[in-house]
Amino acid sequence: MLRAADRVAVPWRNGGGVTRNVAAYPEGAGTAGFEWRVSLADVAADGPFSGFPGVDRILTVVEGAGLDLTVGGQRRLVDERFVPQHFPGDAPTQCRLLAGPVVNFNVMYRRGRPAPSVAVVRGALTVAGPALVVALDAPVRVDAVVLDPYDAVLSDEGAAIVRAEGRAAIVTLPRSGRAASPMR
Repeated sequence: MLRAADRVAVPWRNGGGVTRNVAAYPEGAGTAGFEWRVSLADVAADGPFSGFPGVDRILTVVEGAGLDLTVGGQRRLVDERFVPQHFPGDAPTQCRLLAGPVVNFNVMYRRGRPAPSVAVVRGALTVAGPALVVALDAPVRVDAVVLDPYDAVLSDEGAAIVRAEGRAAIVTLPRSGRAASPMR
């Protein structure tokens, strides 16, 4: 179990906000050497996103009204919660908050390698591993484990039964990343 309360806020590389890392592969890789990483970011002010050369992002707004992004010169309005948005992590990205702070659920992965996928779900379903399940807005049960908002659990190769009272993010992980563990 990866408890939200155990995560440390880490300043962004560009100093414009903070991130709480949920999990990454390989363990201990840091921001320069990960194959994939999952985090929650607090965005409290307008400004640029940090650039990550050779990395793609999947961003999902989970709290707040949303973002008006300019990604590589193209405007992208992200004003619906719980809808994953894909874009290149190395494209210059400017952010304007629509109506106050937001919390983003982020999945970043190296381009050209097996990519994770993100789905936001409600209700009951079976998830085949490897996968990361993150409670987003209400308790989620994964087999016998109860997750409060922003808690997470890694599911290995077997199947897990997920019951989400609210919404849960299911991150299907590449097979090469099955030995994932929380970033430290």
